[in-house]
Amino acid sequence: MQPLRIGVIGAGAMGSAHVRTITNDVPAARVTAVFDPDPERAGRAADPVRARAFADAGELIGHPDVDAVVIASPDVTHAGLARACIAAGRPVLCEKPLAVTASDAYSVVEAELSAGKRLLQVGFMRRYDPGFVDLRRTVTDGRIGDVRLVHAVHRNATNATSTDDAGLVTGSMVHELDLIPWLVGSQLTAIRVESPVREGFRDPQLATLWTGNGVMASVEVFVNAGYGYDVRCECVGTLGTVALATASPVSSRIAGVEGRAVRSDFVAHFAEAYRIELGRWAGSVLATDVTGPSAWDGYVAQVAAEAGVASLRSGAIEAVEPGLRPPLYGHGPDGGPGHGRSSTA
Repeated sequence: MQPLRIGVIGAGAMGSAHVRTITNDVPAARVTAVFDPDPERAGRAADPVRARAFADAGELIGHPDVDAVVIASPDVTHAGLARACIAAGRPVLCEKPLAVTASDAYSVVEAELSAGKRLLQVGFMRRYDPGFVDLRRTVTDGRIGDVRLVHAVHRNATNATSTDDAGLVTGSMVHELDLIPWLVGSQLTAIRVESPVREGFRDPQLATLWTGNGVMASVEVFVNAGYGYDVRCECVGTLGTVALATASPVSSRIAGVEGRAVRSDFVAHFAEAYRIELGRWAGSVLATDVTGPSAWDGYVAQVAAEAGVASLRSGAIEAVEPGLRPPLYGHGPDGGPGHGRSSTA
């Protein structure tokens, strides 16, 4: 079988990392095309893997040497590029968020409904992370009883993309807004977001989430925490708890200090998750059966994010109301349309 020929849109930190991961760790695929508005940056990503650097994203999407597309460009471009890929019949892995507004995200859902088939997967890579997969398995196996609470922490040393109040929710917290319903098997129904910062950029933020099956969750997002990249999660049930293990297995004693290293960036922290995600996506495209996080999942997460932004401004609890899940996206874990997530890892 010929390898899947992939075009990558965006050659920044995320796009360049995807080029390397596909080249080194996904034997079923190879990168044949790269686009970035900065021609030099596109060339730096394309040249080492003998790919062609394109000067136009639309040309890349329609080129006969491209079978599928990875979108890793700035958030505001995602929805338009995703619709262009669907219109061209190109399977596409779009980095999160699917869009910066719920209405733009739904426009991608509408494009797929018009096409009559799933072509898009959203890059919610935590669903592929071995730690999170094991955490979810422990929950769904019932080993901790009925889940009552989830506690999640998401910190960056610094962040160049989530730089305002709304962007922190729509661009960073959106991971947890997808992850928690996936973990506990139930749709978010309400959200409240607060911050101890009263003026300027309100970072950190603390969200309280409620799900349809009665779980409450706390989510701390701090994108300028200073010390490193740190993701934690604990699920508390009626028979016990389960939590992610410490990411670094090495402890050191240097200059009178004992401790563990904290990674500085998310790409290194979730390298295995990205490898698994890209490998399974490529395999699903070759099998013409895209099954990962869907456009509907991306839309629902963005509905929750918009409600979170509204809550941060109003101080009130805001409802999360995405509407009914279209039949194209199957059924959620609550047993009916509109109440959950498609299965992945």
